[in-house]
Amino acid sequence: MRRKEKKITDKKEIEQIFKDAQVCRLGLFDGKYPYIVPMNFGYRDNILYFHSALVGRKIDILKKNPDICFEIDIPGKTIISEKACNWSMAFSSNIGEGKVVFINDKGEQAEALNIIMEHYSRKGEWDFNRKMMDKTLAFKVNIDNISVKRSGN
Repeated sequence: MRRKEKKITDKKEIEQIFKDAQVCRLGLFDGKYPYIVPMNFGYRDNILYFHSALVGRKIDILKKNPDICFEIDIPGKTIISEKACNWSMAFSSNIGEGKVVFINDKGEQAEALNIIMEHYSRKGEWDFNRKMMDKTLAFKVNIDNISVKRSGN
């Protein structure tokens, strides 16, 4: 990271950014162009959890290349200045890399879906309809590398 004064290493601060973020953008690569997908997510113990339809471009790419990067951010206020080049934006962001693992076990799939639901509802346990679960693909990303940054207040 070029601006060392913006780097965050405190685990509680990093976890709080994951907790407060609403969208996780996945960066995928199919060999020609990058493909960025905004997704709902859950986070627990250095693992990101996602759900998806069973088929589609994202899944096709991930089956060929499970290596991903991700980005989440918490936007803040615009920092205004008299000079144009001194304008900025306050924000916090987590950017990292990992490998997608598809979840095939129904018990683990339900756990992943609960982690995602807990992220948005703050409620722990949910019941999932088996028919809907059969139409849903869950996957996780063990975070290998992460860079966390805060700019402004």
